[in-house]
Amino acid sequence: MKNKDANQIILIGYAGHAYVVADIFIQSGNSILGYCEKEEKKMNPFHLKFLGLQTDSSAKKWMKLHSSFIAIGDNEIRKKIHLSICNDFEIAQALHPSALIATHVEIGNGTMVAAGSIINSCTTIGNGVIINTGSIIEHECNIADFVHVAPGAVLCGNVKVGGSSFIGANAIIKQGITIGKNCTIGAGAVVLKNVEDGKTIVGNPAR
Repeated sequence: MKNKDANQIILIGYAGHAYVVADIFIQSGNSILGYCEKEEKKMNPFHLKFLGLQTDSSAKKWMKLHSSFIAIGDNEIRKKIHLSICNDFEIAQALHPSALIATHVEIGNGTMVAAGSIINSCTTIGNGVIINTGSIIEHECNIADFVHVAPGAVLCGNVKVGGSSFIGANAIIKQGITIGKNCTIGAGAVVLKNVEDGKTIVGNPAR
């Protein structure tokens, strides 16, 4: 082991979503030290070192020295792990170099911004958020913790999204709309009205 190196990342989770995260870090000039999982993965496309589960004492020794990133797509699992480690370990951001992030944008720890995404001015994005490939977040949006904005989704200006909600691929959210907590917006949905907490809506217009 060596002194803490912010350019070396430990992934927590190592499956499909984590492969996207790993590539973001590599494209950004970082290296990945290894991954934390319950057991060693047979599929290891990035040839990473298995460090054990993040709760193991051996993994914690590495996490004290390096930044971690929770590379898990499921909002609730990502949230649970984030909250369990955020007070003791440094959690990185994963920002793809091709993403266009305007000035006056706030992005929390553990958030991923994927290739081709656009985030415009005066937007606030919380902790543990996924802004997936090619999505557009317009000006003055507010996205709470542990939201997942799927590929190609468009949030027009002044949209608010509550914690742990999921915005499906190619969904469009009209300007000024508020999406509640723990909502699911179906793929391709066109949302023209506010959505209450816990609701699932689909279609065009979304119902």
